[in-house]
Amino acid sequence: MTAESAPQPKTATTAEKLAELREKLELAKDPGDEKARARRDKKGIPSARARIHALLDPGTFLEIGALAKTPGDPNAFFGDGVVTGHGTINGRPVGVFSHDQTVFQGSVGEMFGRKVARLMEWVAMVGCPIIGINDSAGARIQDTATSLAWYAELGRRHELLRGLVPEISLIFGKCAGGAVYSPIQTDLVVAVRDQGYMFVTGPDVIKDVTGEDVSLDELGGADAQARYGNIHQVVESEAAAYQYVRDYLQFLPANTFDDPPIINPGLEPEITPHDLELDSIVPDSDNMAYDMMEILLRMFDDGDVFQVAEQGGPAIITAFARVDGRPVGVIANQPMHMSGAIDNEASDKAARFVRFCDSYNLPLVFVVDTPGFMPGVEQEKNGIIKRGGRFLNAVVEADVPKVTFTIRKSYGGAHAVMGSKQLSADLNFAWPTARIAVIGAEGAAQLLVKRFPDPTAPEVQQIRKEFIEGYNQGMAVPWIAAERGYIDGVIEPHQTRLLLRKSLQLLRDKQIQGRVQRKHGLLPI
Repeated sequence: MTAESAPQPKTATTAEKLAELREKLELAKDPGDEKARARRDKKGIPSARARIHALLDPGTFLEIGALAKTPGDPNAFFGDGVVTGHGTINGRPVGVFSHDQTVFQGSVGEMFGRKVARLMEWVAMVGCPIIGINDSAGARIQDTATSLAWYAELGRRHELLRGLVPEISLIFGKCAGGAVYSPIQTDLVVAVRDQGYMFVTGPDVIKDVTGEDVSLDELGGADAQARYGNIHQVVESEAAAYQYVRDYLQFLPANTFDDPPIINPGLEPEITPHDLELDSIVPDSDNMAYDMMEILLRMFDDGDVFQVAEQGGPAIITAFARVDGRPVGVIANQPMHMSGAIDNEASDKAARFVRFCDSYNLPLVFVVDTPGFMPGVEQEKNGIIKRGGRFLNAVVEADVPKVTFTIRKSYGGAHAVMGSKQLSADLNFAWPTARIAVIGAEGAAQLLVKRFPDPTAPEVQQIRKEFIEGYNQGMAVPWIAAERGYIDGVIEPHQTRLLLRKSLQLLRDKQIQGRVQRKHGLLPI
């Protein structure tokens, strides 16, 4: 047989190649093993791709890396445990990845890491948010050092993105061990109640090592971790999580160099009945609580105040709102909780939020009613000094426009950190109900009566009563601060909304000159 007559290897036709491609893509749509898919379906949990489609604008998802597999493993599944790609939310570009529980339980392997790392490069390149849907077993044990290396690599890349583009994490399953260190570096963490969990070490290991008994919910449940300040929003369903993220992104620019969306500017240019309600909203009694949200809803556009980290540190409200159609960050005391006293958790929450808003050039609006930092042995043990210091540092460091309204109490160190003029706030206004002082009347009176041999004597109590009345009428008032220029004016409450609008218009082109040159400041840690 001559070489010319030998049988030639068959060349696949284009039709056969297309058929092979379609077969691979069909396998890649839901690539996990049959048992894992059955467990997922029994729980009623959507697939990784279904979750992405539910989050993004319909028809916009462009998947990248669907055919990626673990190198050298002929039995490996497509995708390697994560789905990555691009799409839009409210018509604006985002990058997104979603863990696939049916492939190695969504654990991190080499191609998993490479896919997510490439996505991070892409969002940095185009300047758009990145959203991670977390449902992962953590490190892939069989991949040993490779899995750990990619965990560390993704952590490094998160740091490079922080303050450049918004980073968001959705917790839809157990997020344990090394898997928690990716979402905790992101700007927003949203978890589904009774479905999303976060912890470094699980209950069984804790029991073996320390002997402590703790339930899964107490240790890593969404509500518990929200109280600890690790989760910003707890929702009832995955659909609610997607809606929260869509609404959240409407207040933010795509990146630190961009501008956020402007929505419905110029609404209600005159005083409205809702504005006039502010004139009677603060109780006459200094010790009577009221809901600060009732004031905020009347200060901002459309009565729209979007809270962030609502369950952690509830003595302070951190929220997004709009003024003349433009997003702002709001930091307000909540008299309904501990009379608005600032504790450790509230300090951390406020500092984090102020730094975030400053990164994305959102003006800050402080709304003040606080009796001071929370006293107590536990507060001191847990670092109220340095945590309050971090709050102070964040306010000073922020160079965005800052406007402050003092509603009622503004005492002690809390007066300083809540947007005081001395901490570089640009404009400060007070309502006539404001009380600005080192200490409240009750506290000052207590110091006074201690000087008497019998503080409980009737005549001493009469002195105490008269002192409190005189202190409230002549010392803890806004007029002294206004006379000395520590506030820019005392206003009628109904003027607040339109004055805030005018103030931020005046500050729109604010620029900072004469900053001290250094590598970076240092937080009190």
